Amino acid sequence: MDLQFTEEQEMVRKMVRDFAQKEVAPIAAEIDEKAVVPFENIKKMAQLGLLGITVAEEYGGGGADSVSYVIALEELSKACASTATVMAVQNSLVDASIEKFGTEEQKIKFLKPLARGEKIGAFALTEPGAGCDASALLSTAVLDGDSYIINGRKHFITSGGFADLIVLFAMTHKEQRHRGITAFIVEKGTEGFAVGKEEHKMGIRGTNTSELLFDDVRIPVANRLGDEREGFKIAMTVLDAGRVGVAAQAVGIAQGAYEAALEYSKQRVQFGQPICQFQAIQWMLADMATRIEAARLLTYQAALEKDSGERYSKEASMAKLFASETAVWVADRAVQIHGGYGYMKEYSVERHYRDAKITEIYEGTSEVQRMVIARSILG
Repeated sequence: MDLQFTEEQEMVRKMVRDFAQKEVAPIAAEIDEKAVVPFENIKKMAQLGLLGITVAEEYGGGGADSVSYVIALEELSKACASTATVMAVQNSLVDASIEKFGTEEQKIKFLKPLARGEKIGAFALTEPGAGCDASALLSTAVLDGDSYIINGRKHFITSGGFADLIVLFAMTHKEQRHRGITAFIVEKGTEGFAVGKEEHKMGIRGTNTSELLFDDVRIPVANRLGDEREGFKIAMTVLDAGRVGVAAQAVGIAQGAYEAALEYSKQRVQFGQPICQFQAIQWMLADMATRIEAARLLTYQAALEKDSGERYSKEASMAKLFASETAVWVADRAVQIHGGYGYMKEYSVERHYRDAKITEIYEGTSEVQRMVIARSILG
């Protein structure tokens, strides 16, 4: 694995770090406290090309590689995991679905405005009774002439409340279970499509997570993504990309928590000396730094494998599993180093602690990642 970053990758890191520290970090606590989406910073991300960073230039994107993407996502997540989540969903799930499986007409109509950040997308797979088990989907799409009629309910959909278009998965052949799933693109404003309940969450509170309702929603066959019964393949393919993104997000959250704890340990004085002079604190910091670096390397490795064109499900799951569990552990240690202050909202480690947990859950729980890894190594 070549860890020598290119000039372009270093430029991405500097650009995103400057933006994250100057524009994103200063309002991270406020958007968390108020649970509001940072729309102005989303617009700024669009202007910087971050909402289509890996999309081909011919479709309005930046044409960057996956390492540049994870570098950018890590820098954003260190400042604000909520802001990074919008970027991750847009790139890893929505843009990737249409770029890889869409028709040329769909790429021009939908991908170009997504990549330029003129439109925001959401990825609607999860349902109340279908989380890890996609074969349990109840949403249906019935072919009627040159249209499909969609009925169903999705929940826990990130950016769903304000998205301009939805990459939706529904059953067209229920008897075939996961092999009967088909993907569609549903535009905001389509008759019968409505946003339901907005969720109130433990972490990433500066994101919108909503229920989506589909009541006899009629869309043209031209809005079908891929072929009929190709939906499961599409979902699993882009979820691999999503897992690399979550790994980068987790590394960023962990790095932010670690840096806050390191700085605090140098300033907090107890028993006549900074607490960083105590071996117990030093060992925690050493373990934190080591685990973060290991998680980062796994994430870079997965990004490189993605760009190689070979299958990278195992690498993506390994990175996501280890990085997410590292983020939770590091954030926990960061709170512990802060002591009572770490439990208070005025310190960022409290937010990092809450934000970290979701990385062990979405894009497949840690248990699912272990299943994917085990199947890969067992053959």
